[in-house]
Amino acid sequence: MLEPHVRLGKVDTEAEPGIAGRYGIRSIPTLVLLRKGRELSRQSGVLPAGKIVEWARRVLEG
Repeated sequence: MLEPHVRLGKVDTEAEPGIAGRYGIRSIPTLVLLRKGRELSRQSGVLPAGKIVEWARRVLEG
């Protein structure tokens, strides 16, 4: 749906607290959309897959 422009990854913030701190993740789940290491947008809370796709497309088009 988003390939090849978007890749999704999951981070276990308990096992990798440094990454959580680096990106200021305070609640789980948190989605962070990055481009070349820079944050474009952030979304906290549970979303169904279709809403994640809508969110990513909206941010990337905007």
